[in-house]
Formats: sequence, structure tokens, C-alpha cells
Amino acid sequence: MPPRRMMVSDPNEKADFGAIKKLLVYCRRYLPALIIAVIFAVGSSVATIMGPEKISDLMDEIAKGIASGVDIGAFEEICFTLIIIYAAGAVLGYGQQFITATVTQYTAKRLRCDIDRKINRLPLSYFDRNDTGDILSRVTNDVDTISQTLSSSTANLISSLALFIGVIYKMFDTNTVLALVTIGTSFIGFVFMGIIMKASQKYFNRKQKDLGRMNGHIEEIYTNHTVVAAFGAKRFEKKKFDEINERLYDSNWRSQFISGMMFPIMNFVGSLAYVLIFIVGMAYIIDGSSAVTLGTIMAFVIYARLFSQPLQTFGQSMTSIQQASAASSRVFEMLDAVELSDESECSRVPERVRGEVEFRNVRFGYSPDRTIIHGFSAHLGAGQKVAIVGPTGAGKTTMVNLLMRFYDVDGGEILIDGIPTSQMKRETVHSLFDMILQDTWLFEGTIRENLIYNKQGVTEEQLDRACRAVGLSHFIATLPNGYDTELSESLGLSEGQKQQLTIARAMIKDSPLLILDEATSSVDTRTELIIQKAMDKLTEGRTSFVIAHRLSTIKNADIILVMKDGDIIEQGTHQSLLEQDGFYAELYNSQFAEG
Repeated sequence: MPPRRMMVSDPNEKADFGAIKKLLVYCRRYLPALIIAVIFAVGSSVATIMGPEKISDLMDEIAKGIASGVDIGAFEEICFTLIIIYAAGAVLGYGQQFITATVTQYTAKRLRCDIDRKINRLPLSYFDRNDTGDILSRVTNDVDTISQTLSSSTANLISSLALFIGVIYKMFDTNTVLALVTIGTSFIGFVFMGIIMKASQKYFNRKQKDLGRMNGHIEEIYTNHTVVAAFGAKRFEKKKFDEINERLYDSNWRSQFISGMMFPIMNFVGSLAYVLIFIVGMAYIIDGSSAVTLGTIMAFVIYARLFSQPLQTFGQSMTSIQQASAASSRVFEMLDAVELSDESECSRVPERVRGEVEFRNVRFGYSPDRTIIHGFSAHLGAGQKVAIVGPTGAGKTTMVNLLMRFYDVDGGEILIDGIPTSQMKRETVHSLFDMILQDTWLFEGTIRENLIYNKQGVTEEQLDRACRAVGLSHFIATLPNGYDTELSESLGLSEGQKQQLTIARAMIKDSPLLILDEATSSVDTRTELIIQKAMDKLTEGRTSFVIAHRLSTIKNADIILVMKDGDIIEQGTHQSLLEQDGFYAELYNSQFAEG
């Protein structure tokens, strides 16, 4: 069945067997085991190709016995030898399969571990540039494709290659002309195999990319399903899904159809070899040549079958290898991505954190041609509550990301207690902050596990105190297992309760500096008042940064920084900024203007 809609392929989608080369280099630590597997494969192949020679002797004994009677002793000896040969081949073949299967699974396991470590070393800019679903597809689908190919193809290729070389040697040792006939017909298959591989590889590359796009689209739409439904965009998103699905269908169909031609072509080549062997062999016998007997022809029929088996295996394996090539290209592109800057020289650690923060002429842009922060400077005293306000896109969240070293500044520097954050390791900087975002994050597990996330030695009293402070103690008391209740959809947590849990988690961590990014945006007014009181208690004696769009929540801030277009245009207390009657006053009054 042809594709419903023909699509023009991307000329840049070329075969990338350089990725396979990288994968082989990646597996070099398992070279000793693979060498043993190759030895076993050679032994198994030797046993396999010795069989036809004995069968030839058996056929000749039978042919002689028709005229003068069968030599039972010689017959039994040949049969017993064949059993020993094939049994030895089976044992060696099993050993080779076991070693290669073990090596490939260890490789796949190591690859997943390396990707997991790599993700933790990648800068946030990498995740900004790449779709989340596409990254997930690399970690799951692409690694699985590589694992399946290594598992299914490696053993077959090793044994097939050994068998291929051994059969060629044995054929030439038996009869040169018949060997040339067999190999000549198979050469046709190699030519077609090369053409098919070249034609299909670009579609295997495109298939893996389209699969990543599909995963990205599904992850995005399913995560925000309620928004799609609320805006009546189901048809629009369905149309987009159909377009991506159509392209995935097209690339998948083309790759499978073209590569699927290998098997029937190799099958035809093998059958053609049988016919030619009988024709040439019978011509020898008719001419009365002693170089070829009936046993020789029978042996060459088996050799031809053994010779065609590796070719068919090569053809089938090439399909898997092409998929693995496309998947490896995407995985190693991720593993080769630029990592966070080296921190070996960043050894400074504040002895006792007071919380004094200074921005000195900070400049930053997510790309060289798009500067967002232009010469930002501010000095914030220890223990102050600092509010950062401004319109969307002013650079508020960007400043927080720079403060926590999620990004490095392009110019200037940020200091905590007089120490530039660039001279501290990122883990050190992160440990100084509690961070509460407007987007809640809870993971599968119990309420207790979510509250004490990555913190040791938390007591029941600390849990109770934090939950009372954010107004969760009554809710937890009504649960059947209290803190040990598993979080699930059936629990029916509201967005406000989820936010309360994340705030309680930050209170338990109890770091010297605090960042609140619209922390009460998901709760109702009554809950907001409860949390606001908890926040006031939480911020006592600690430097805190509050990003808020609802200006009523930051009236009691010690200092308010008003940002616009990446610059601080005003700063002061709530009352002093209102008296200036500037941009802040305009923002504040617009939120309370009537009708």
C-alpha cells in the first residue's frame, strides 16, 4: 500500500554511520569479552562448515554402496563424527550468544546511566532550546532502539561474519569454479544491498526525528489538556497531530518498505545460486570429470545455503543498524552537548551566611543578539525582604535564575556576602536558597517523602510545625495514613494544597536565603492570608526575594525593585514609591482601579 500523501524528503537527512562508529568506540571497554565471543563464533562456524564435507563423504559412500554394498563401519563413523561436529558447534554458538547478549545489555545500561548523568550537567539553555518531549524520546525511544539493535544484531553479525569467511574458504578449497559461481551470484545481492541501504537511511533518520516531534506534541497537549478543552482547540490540535502523525507514517513506511526489499532479493539470489550449482556441476559430471561428484554437488548446495544465510542476516541486520544509526546520532548529539562550565577552581564557601546580596553591573542575554538585562546594579542588606516587580518580560525571573547560577552572567558579577557566585560551585549556591515557584512540583510517593525531599534527619515535630504554619495540619489529620498517605490522583489535591505542600517543603529545608516566585498565585484569598503569615514568619532574619504580580502582597517589603526592559527604573519602599507617583504607582493603582 503506497503512502497516502507523498512528502519531499529533507536533503540534509543523510546516512550517519559516524554515529555507529561512535557507538563501537563507546563499547571498547567490552573488547576482551567480544574477542572471546568472536573466538566462539569462529569455532561454531568451523564446526558448521565441516558438516557439508562429511555429508559429501556420506553421499559418496552411499553412491559407491549402490554398486558394491554400503560399508556400514564407514557409514557409522561419518554419522558419529557429524553428531560430534554439530554438537560442538551448538555449544560454542550458545556461548557466543550468551557473551554478546550480556555485553549488549551492559552497554545499554551504561548508556542510560551516562545520559542520566549528562542531563544533570547540561545547562538550562539546552532545555530551553530543545522540546521536552524530544528529549524524553532520546532518553527512552532512541536508547531502546539502540539496545534492541545491539541485543538482536550483534550476535548474529559476529557469527554470520565468521560463517561467511569460513564458507568462502571451504568452497574454494573444494572447487574453484563452483565457488566462483556461488560468490558471483551473491555479489549481485551485495550491490542491491548497498543501493537499498543508501536509499533508506535518510528515512530512518527522519523517522527518529518525527518520533521525537510526536512525543513532544503528545506530552505538551496531554499535560495541558484542560487548557486545550477550555479554548476549544481540540480540532486545531487534532489537525496538528494528524500532520505530525502523517509525516511519521510516511517516513516509517518508506524506511520499512525500502529496507524490506533486502530479504526477498537475498532470497532470490540464494535460489539462483542453487540452480547455477546444479547446472555447472552436472556439466562436470556429464563431461566425466573426477573433480566433481554427486557428493560435491550436494556439499555445494549446503555451502550455498550457508553462504546465503549470512547475506540474509546482513540484510536484516542492516535495517536494525540503520535504525540504531539514526537513534545513536540523536543520543550522542545529546551526550556531546556543551556542558556547564568547569567548576574545579570554584572552591569558595561562605563560612556563615548573613544574606547580603549585591548585583554589580550585571548583563545577560539568552542569545548573543538578544540582551535582556542591561547593566543591573543593586545592593541588598542581610535579612531584607526584597520584592521584584514589573511587567511581563521585564527580567524578574531571569534575575532570580542568575542569582541561583542557573545561568552565568555575560558581564558584571553577583556577590553573596562579598563572595562572587562565580567563585562558588553551583551546588553551593543552590544550597543557600529555598525556592518556591508558582508551578508546583510533587512526585510519586508519600506526603512525608515529598516534604523531606533530599533532607536527612527531619523529625515529626518539624513536619508538624511546617504544616501548621501553612495551614495543612487539619487536612493531613483527616487522611487515613497521615504523612504516609500516597499522593495520587484519587487524593484530589487542589492547586492550593499542592502549593502549600511545596511551601512546607521549603520551610523544612530552612536555607538562609529565600526566593518566592508568585508562590501564592494558585491559592484562594483565605489560604493566601494563611500562607502570607507563614511567609512573614519564614522570612524573619533571612534575605528573601519575592516576585509578585499582585502588588498587595509585597506592601511590607523592605525594598521594592521596579524593573522594566531589563533595568531597575525605581527602587524604594511601597509608600515612598507611591509618593514618587511613577511607574510603580501606575502599576499599583491600575490593579485597584474601579470599572
